[in-house]
Amino acid sequence: MENIESLCLVSSPPIEDRKIQDILISPGPGTPQDSGVSLQTVLELGPIVPLFGVCMGLQCIGEAFGGKVVRSPYGVVHGKSSLVYYNEGGEDGLFAGLSNPFTAGRYHSLVIEKESFPSDVLEITAWTEDGLIMAARHKVYRYLQGVQFHPESIITDEGKTIVHNFIKLIERKEAESKK
Repeated sequence: MENIESLCLVSSPPIEDRKIQDILISPGPGTPQDSGVSLQTVLELGPIVPLFGVCMGLQCIGEAFGGKVVRSPYGVVHGKSSLVYYNEGGEDGLFAGLSNPFTAGRYHSLVIEKESFPSDVLEITAWTEDGLIMAARHKVYRYLQGVQFHPESIITDEGKTIVHNFIKLIERKEAESKK
């Protein structure tokens, strides 16, 4: 993590000339439709480089593949801690080494609607006790995934581990592409 370069895109991405190692689609405000190039980025670059969506970033992933983003049936949650349960099918993924459940900090009013969740291309990897989707990943492009909660929040007690696990996924993807 010594040589990290950031590129912040808010409009059409001039990325052809850059070697992009990973993409982070950050939290809102607003809806995926308000997110500039995020939906386009999920579809065009998500299959190529590791992509991690946080909060609205997960909503962008869901909407890009056909899901519907709706108001949470439980109202606005800002600074709320929730237990998050996960199942990554035995793979070393974002939640490797975490307690199950773990405590996560939530700051959102929108969620991916479970009824319209595009389960043909995405899989739910984490959820709350009341069934809200807290994480998902692409079934084919395993490095394209996101979380609804905020790993950077002090409320998310194992947030640093989640970030480190994403970095490990980037390294694994780079090693695979060199083969």
